[in-house]
Amino acid sequence: MTEEKAKILVVDDARPNIELMQAMLSLAGHEVLVACDGEQALQMISQQPPDLILLDAMMPRLSGYEICARLKGDDETRLIPVILIISPGGVEGKIRAIEAGSDDLLEKPVSRVELLARVKSLVRTKRLNDELVSLENAILALAIAIEAKDPYTEGHVERVSAYALSLASEIGLSQREQRLLRKGSILHDVGKIGVKESVLLKPKKLSQEEFEHLKIHPVIGERICQPLRSRLISDLVRYHHERYDGKGYPDGLAGDEIPLAARIMAIADAYDALTTERPYRHKLSAEESLAVLKEEAGRQFDPGLVSIFIELVEAGKLLHCLA
Repeated sequence: MTEEKAKILVVDDARPNIELMQAMLSLAGHEVLVACDGEQALQMISQQPPDLILLDAMMPRLSGYEICARLKGDDETRLIPVILIISPGGVEGKIRAIEAGSDDLLEKPVSRVELLARVKSLVRTKRLNDELVSLENAILALAIAIEAKDPYTEGHVERVSAYALSLASEIGLSQREQRLLRKGSILHDVGKIGVKESVLLKPKKLSQEEFEHLKIHPVIGERICQPLRSRLISDLVRYHHERYDGKGYPDGLAGDEIPLAARIMAIADAYDALTTERPYRHKLSAEESLAVLKEEAGRQFDPGLVSIFIELVEAGKLLHCLA
């Protein structure tokens, strides 16, 4: 199947409209699936996700606007392109389509030339997104594999992600930022693939030379994550070992120069390290760990974020698993 050919779901309660769309798309070489109402469409999408969806905006029981909003609000389907077919004239339909999250819209009667042009453009975007998701999954798998090599860090990325999301939610980061933060939390140590195993798995405290070698991992991790094209993820991975007082690595950033995601990650990472058993020391209690964070506030960590994190822990609001 070439980039321009796709599996397209047409959803309309009027049979003549379905037949017209089916004819135009089939002649262009696309595989066309049809649904006569919203519930049937949602069932088909869950069983066999298409490359693109054409939705009639005004259908009984479940409108195209409602279906689109539901699809765009679900992580499993939000990247499937949706074109809403709306009635001609006025701006209300266009505004509702934008609010529902549609990727594009067409007015009735639908022009064949315009339809095929919009479909071609969105299918191409979908193919690129699919490639990016595949790459992202491969890098995430690499991060999990690296963690699995060290029995002392088992479950570390899941716990750190949960702690970081707790703090991110509390300070009002958007859902999109939280999704990226979760991925970045999983990937924060992916650069350790470039660290010698003798250093990575050493059961005792590292020598200065070994520590200098370990300090290359944020830079390597940033390079690995660059194809994901997310500034938030790249910043988190590169800067999560920077210190608020400017004495961290790799770039010696200080205060608000350190991206917010990295400042959040530094606290979550440290709290997990303190509260879990490590080969070079025993784990601390939650109270002892919070005392360390408080002592390092303004030096290693953002003092404002530390204060909020401590409140979350003391209130029992800290997440302990990913949603």
